[in-house]
Amino acid sequence: MKSINVEEATIMIVDDNQTNLKVLCNAISNYGWEILIATDGQSAIEQAEYAQPDLILLDVMMPGLDGFNTCQILKKNPLTHDIPVIFLSALSDKFDKVQGLLIGGVDYITKPFQKEEVLARVHVHLKIRFLTKQLELQNQQLEQRIEERTTKLSQALDELKQSQLQLVQNEKLSTLGQLVAGVAHEINNPLTSLTGNLHFIGNYLDDLVNHLQLYRKHYSDPPADIVKNAKTIDLEQIIKDLPAMLSYMNLGVERISDISTSLRTFSRTDISHKVDFDIHEGIDSTLLILQHRLKASNKRSQIVVMKNYGEIPLIKCYPGQISQVFMNIISNSIDAFDEKNEKSPEPENTGYEIVIITSFNEYENLLNITFADNGSGIAPELISQIFDQFFTTKSVGKGTGLGLSISKQIVEEKHQGKIQCFSVLGEGTKFIIEIPV
Repeated sequence: MKSINVEEATIMIVDDNQTNLKVLCNAISNYGWEILIATDGQSAIEQAEYAQPDLILLDVMMPGLDGFNTCQILKKNPLTHDIPVIFLSALSDKFDKVQGLLIGGVDYITKPFQKEEVLARVHVHLKIRFLTKQLELQNQQLEQRIEERTTKLSQALDELKQSQLQLVQNEKLSTLGQLVAGVAHEINNPLTSLTGNLHFIGNYLDDLVNHLQLYRKHYSDPPADIVKNAKTIDLEQIIKDLPAMLSYMNLGVERISDISTSLRTFSRTDISHKVDFDIHEGIDSTLLILQHRLKASNKRSQIVVMKNYGEIPLIKCYPGQISQVFMNIISNSIDAFDEKNEKSPEPENTGYEIVIITSFNEYENLLNITFADNGSGIAPELISQIFDQFFTTKSVGKGTGLGLSISKQIVEEKHQGKIQCFSVLGEGTKFIIEIPV
């Protein structure tokens, strides 16, 4: 709808009588209005649709389409239905006037008309027309402003929720990191003592066995009670088993040490600044922490992790946060395998695999990390939503819908990288992470 000024309005006069047309044109021509002429209803309809006048003076008594029928057609057309129509007629019967108003006319002037009356009514209805348009325009502008503000408020609310969630998650990770770091420290103290003592125990054991053999060499015929006791305690088996038992203890201590190191890597509190970090160390630490979940269970076979590590440089990053991303992605794969088996009528013993590939793109100076599994995959219509907050494909109570959302924020906002997901339903899912070096 065009905005008009009363002094620049366009008025259409519709009358089959040339004398009436001349009188009306003379009456309103001095006011600067543009005047359009039509001598019958059909031409008036066509011209009104094309020219969009701001007001129509319409004679009632015309051959062919009379004024009432012409008005009805104009009001049914979306392009002309809001143009005000003032009827002109020698008919002064109340029924005619009421009929004209009922079919959409805004006023009714009876012939013979007075110039002043015509001008006054035209001015009034042009003013109403102008104010109505201004009101509609202002309403449109107001609705647009409300929509824009609503959009901004919605965006601000989403950003606030995301910030709150990130603060909560950071606080949880910080608290968890402190707890894990404390546990790792408490493990390390006795572990150091245990490691050192096992070394000496091994040496002492060798000395005792050598001393025993030397004793047997020089005293080949011991008393009967010593021979009897040796048989009772199965001395030969003890001498044979002790080195193996000591070796297993050393392996156990080494594993505890590795787990402790992984916990310290995973819980590093380096939020204030980035540090040089070996991505392979982060992946290995994450896998070690998740080792218990990768093992075979009574519901599924073992999940095999295949690593294809390329030659990559150290990168400056937040190790704890990057390790959290690795944890989220690998945990999701394990969850997918577990849930797939829960839905199956019988446990599947086919091989489950997680493939991890790292490489360095020297040309683009990007570190690429790929995690791929042969799980059940994700439906195509859900791929675009997996990084949304609170979105999860897991069963009720088994996922918060925050893991991948936070992972995306860590990779893309904290490290200026990129994370993408590709999946084929029934075949598996692949995550590709790119981090600038």
